[in-house]
Amino acid sequence: MDLGIKGKRALVCASSKGLGRGCAEALAEAGVNLILNARGAEALEATATHIRDTYGVEVVTVAADVSQEAGRAELLGAAQGVDILVNNAGGPPPGLWADWDRDDFIAAIDANMLAPIALMKALMPGMIDQGWGRVVNITSGSVKAPIPQLGLSNSARAGLTGYAAGTARQVAQYGVNINNMLPGIHATDRAVSLDTGVSKAQGIDMATAKAQREATIPARRYGTAAEFGAMCAFLCSQHAGFIVGQNIVLDGGAINATI
Repeated sequence: MDLGIKGKRALVCASSKGLGRGCAEALAEAGVNLILNARGAEALEATATHIRDTYGVEVVTVAADVSQEAGRAELLGAAQGVDILVNNAGGPPPGLWADWDRDDFIAAIDANMLAPIALMKALMPGMIDQGWGRVVNITSGSVKAPIPQLGLSNSARAGLTGYAAGTARQVAQYGVNINNMLPGIHATDRAVSLDTGVSKAQGIDMATAKAQREATIPARRYGTAAEFGAMCAFLCSQHAGFIVGQNIVLDGGAINATI
C-alpha cells in the first residue's frame, strides 16, 4: 500500500533502538525524511547510517535529552516545519506505591507527559498552517490496564493521554491528527531487562523467564519493532485522516477487555 507520505518530514524521538527505531524505519520505507533523536550518540548515528543506506532518505540526528529544556530547544531547532511527530521516551523505574516521593513523580511527568506536550505545542502550529499533520504518542498498555509496579508510568502516561484526547478534537479540523499507540511486551531491550529481572528473582534461565511471560499473551509471543512501526506509519499516512484521538493497543491480546 502506498501510504502517500513520500517526501514528508518526521521527527521520531527515542529512535536509536526498539520501538522508536521500528517507527523510524517504517516511515523511511514509506519515503519519509527523518530527524532522529536519542540520548546516546553512538547508537543514534549507527541507526541513522543504516536507515540512509537502506532506504535512501535524508536523516538528521540530534543527540539530546528531550526531558530537559536545553535538549528540547536543540531538537526543535532541527525539527521546525516537520509534518509528522512521533513522541517516545523510556518509562520511569518500577517500584511500590510507598517508594516514590514528589521528585520521582516530577521526573516521570517531565519525561513522559510534559516533554511530549511541549513538542506538540511547538510543532503543531506549523502543521495547522499547512493544513496537514500527524502526531503519534507512544505510551503504554498500562494506560488502559494499570500495572501496579509501574505507578509512575501509569500516572504520567495517563496524563499525556488525557491531554492528547482533548487536543486531538481541537486540531482535527485543520487536518492534524493525534493518536496514541499502547504497546505491550515487544522484543526490545526493555523485554530483555524485564526477563533478566525475573530470571534473577526466580533463579531460572532467560529462556524460561521469556516462556513464562509469553504464556500470558494470547498470541504466545512478543511483538516485533517492525510490526509496531508498521502501525505507526499507517497512522501517519494519508489513509488515517479519520482516525482521531484513539488509543491503539498492540499487545498480542494481553489486556483482556471487550473495548
